[in-house]
Amino acid sequence: MNVAIMGAGLSGLACAITLEKYGISPTIFEKRSQVGDRFVNGEALLPLFNRPINDDYAYLAENHGIFLQPLANISQINLYSEARQGVISGHLGFINSRGREDESFEYQLFRQVKAKISFNSEYTYEQLLQDFTHVIMATGDAEYAVKVENFQVDLTCTLKGATVEGKFDRHHIGIWLDNNLAPQGYGFLLPYSEKEAVITIGYPDYPENRSLNLASLWDRFYTTVCKDFDQNLKITDQFEVNRYIMGLCKHPRLANTFFTGNCFGAMMPAFGFGQLSSILTGIYVAHDLCGKGNYEELVKPLTKSYHNSLLIRRAMEQLDNHKLDILVTLLNNRFSNHILTNKNFNPLKIASYILRPFIKIG
Repeated sequence: MNVAIMGAGLSGLACAITLEKYGISPTIFEKRSQVGDRFVNGEALLPLFNRPINDDYAYLAENHGIFLQPLANISQINLYSEARQGVISGHLGFINSRGREDESFEYQLFRQVKAKISFNSEYTYEQLLQDFTHVIMATGDAEYAVKVENFQVDLTCTLKGATVEGKFDRHHIGIWLDNNLAPQGYGFLLPYSEKEAVITIGYPDYPENRSLNLASLWDRFYTTVCKDFDQNLKITDQFEVNRYIMGLCKHPRLANTFFTGNCFGAMMPAFGFGQLSSILTGIYVAHDLCGKGNYEELVKPLTKSYHNSLLIRRAMEQLDNHKLDILVTLLNNRFSNHILTNKNFNPLKIASYILRPFIKIG
């Protein structure tokens, strides 16, 4: 067995780590000069989206021998809509970083891989098919899956973010649900530390949004964050992503090619995070290659989670600012806090069942 992994991101590195545990040494190809995305970004692992898994870090360590450390745990989410504010408190998840910095998920996984990575690789998928018995597509986006007509595109998104300096509680995050700032989307603030955070807006590229002025939306969002956090935040770095594809592959495996990470469809549409799903797809491919399971069966729960998340997104997109104000008000009470932090409650699954008769996702 001669295995090639195309991409040294979350799924590709997790796949390599797991293969090596079973005595298989893959060859890893990465088109960039180092691991990590082209910019540093903050993300969150929220158990309420991943249940029945309640602690993603413990689950990966105890069940798969993959060891990651968060930047901080999340004890409070501050919610902001156009005219309302709310707070959700409890053990809500963890903050992690992505990209080219030492504590990012990519670098933490990189330090656990023994196989050499060929950086600045110019290998194409077609060349890998000729030279290897198995190819794992882990490129971090759906370009190749779309190219071979194995991907259902549900939407594309525009993202703009920045690293800012200020004073932050590293255990508190902010989420903005306001169509004036991010139409049919959201904004968030995630601290890296007490002195640094990332702020980001994201919204879908539907026809009615394509004429939007991103610079104007960004200025409005930045001003709002500064006001809500009562400080003048200093921007030190910025990034922008246009028409980022969200969707799901039609077949997780085609012949001896496996689609993982965002080539599979690990990005959860509701709030855009998909780190756990990406890592799990890499692990599951390795289990298949080592005779420990069937990849197409193993990823079925991830496929269900994706569809549930898409239903939530479609429902959120139909809410105007008045309804978003009502939503924030409903979330801002002790009962909602108890439900969202209850380990035995899967809000994503239950909400999707309630919404399924009313929301079209096709």
